[in-house]
Amino acid sequence: MKRNFRTKVSALGVSALTLLTASLVNPFHSAEAKGVEEKFHRQVDVQILSVNDFHGQLDKEQKVDGKPAGTAAYLASYLKQREKQNPNTLLVHAGDAVGASPPTSALLQDEPTIKVLNQMGFDVGTVGNHEFDEGVKEMKRLIYGGYHPKTGYFTGARFPYTVANVVDKKTRKPILPPSVIKQVKGIPIAFVGAVTTETPKIVIPSGVKDVEFIDEAEAINREVQKLKKKGVQAIMVLLHEGGFQDTNTGNITGRVADITKKLDPEVDVVFSGHTHTFLNGTVDGKLVVQGLSYGKAFADVDLVLDRKTKDVVSKKSEIVFTKHEGMTPDPVVDRMVKRFQEQVAPIVNQVVGKTSAPITKQANEAGESAAGNLIADAQRWKMKTDFAFMNPGGIRADIPQGDVTYGDLYTVQPFGNDLVSMKLTGAQIKKLLNQIFTDPNYPRFLQVSGLTYTWDKNRPANDRIVEVKKADGTPLDLSQTYTVTANYFLADGGDSFTVFKEGTDRVTGPSDLDALIEYIKQLPQPFSAQIEGRIKQAGN
Repeated sequence: MKRNFRTKVSALGVSALTLLTASLVNPFHSAEAKGVEEKFHRQVDVQILSVNDFHGQLDKEQKVDGKPAGTAAYLASYLKQREKQNPNTLLVHAGDAVGASPPTSALLQDEPTIKVLNQMGFDVGTVGNHEFDEGVKEMKRLIYGGYHPKTGYFTGARFPYTVANVVDKKTRKPILPPSVIKQVKGIPIAFVGAVTTETPKIVIPSGVKDVEFIDEAEAINREVQKLKKKGVQAIMVLLHEGGFQDTNTGNITGRVADITKKLDPEVDVVFSGHTHTFLNGTVDGKLVVQGLSYGKAFADVDLVLDRKTKDVVSKKSEIVFTKHEGMTPDPVVDRMVKRFQEQVAPIVNQVVGKTSAPITKQANEAGESAAGNLIADAQRWKMKTDFAFMNPGGIRADIPQGDVTYGDLYTVQPFGNDLVSMKLTGAQIKKLLNQIFTDPNYPRFLQVSGLTYTWDKNRPANDRIVEVKKADGTPLDLSQTYTVTANYFLADGGDSFTVFKEGTDRVTGPSDLDALIEYIKQLPQPFSAQIEGRIKQAGN
């Protein structure tokens, strides 16, 4: 619990003081004043500040309404400012604190991010899908501490993690505590963690082969029943699953809404993540909040708890943006980040090439991006195959205009996936492309090199690819065998592209990042990339 902060005076407290003062003058007010005073002393104000999807963005400035925001030092200042308003403050995060991180954190195994969260004084966290990027063992090392050959011994997080819906396949026991209880003025407040069941589809499958992701609502409700038997009434959920909110109606939709509707009525607040969206509303009587991503914002939830019933009697929330204007970065966290930057500087500052214009990951309506084209070209060039395929979720940032450094490219491709070449028939390639629409509501458009494809949204989800051509414009021969390249994540069936697992004559090559760097170095400078019509939508 945080100490030495100024206590926030609530509206109820002001009313109590007014009535107590009046009773000294007018004895007829004394009974009413006594009642308000008793109610005032029965209640405890608790503030919970939540961050989600930070992704190790220690030093990467973000934009909110076109203005600078984010970075760890500014986020720390905002959180500290809010903490001063209430001594009963808890800091929590809803997963993806690490993973897909910029080099300042990632090159040091994301230990810098955990150290910064320790310094900020976080109280509880849960895991997101990206905590599993390097497997369960590495995830637990960051939480509990341990040795890594790149960085040596790490002490781990100084705050507990919780996840109720990830169990060991052999023992059937949760791999982390299913809940964490924090005491505030003698009142227990429970936090139950859960991560999206989609995780095995969006991380390297081999990294999670020994664990099972069970239904989020079922796992949460099972733990809530145990907590209720212990007398815990104030129950929060840290759920790494998200959704979207209508700006006009405030209505929240998506998986977070579906899950929340199934939760036990005793759940008071759902702290959401995963979709990097703004959520601040109510679903089935429960507050649901999510503060964008990358430290650009955080959620502030204010609760009033009754000392006698130990339950939440009122709650409200807001999303706070971490704009730099009018705020000074936290000096301690700022010094920490600069030390991490110095450690990786010899690597990240190496200039690889120069661009004539920014190369963005932003896809057009058909699903094609300039950065996707460049990366796919690099992979096909390096592995000398007919075609190459790149998953859009693996492209994490734009390539800036001007000098392009190793650090810039690492930020674009931070996963370090090895490339894999294999053989697939034309028929398998067409089937593979149709797997883009496995979830027709959220298609994942493969970026391509060496071919083009056209899709039609009006066709059935498993048959939306209407035409596939080679780069020279000739149709793909469904009976012919071709050589293709994909990163290891895709080659292992990631993002539900299971056809890759059927590939034969598999050969492992260098990492995707090394291939991109080598490819850029041999290009005429300054280099560029554009959207070329490799992906087309029928009728457009």
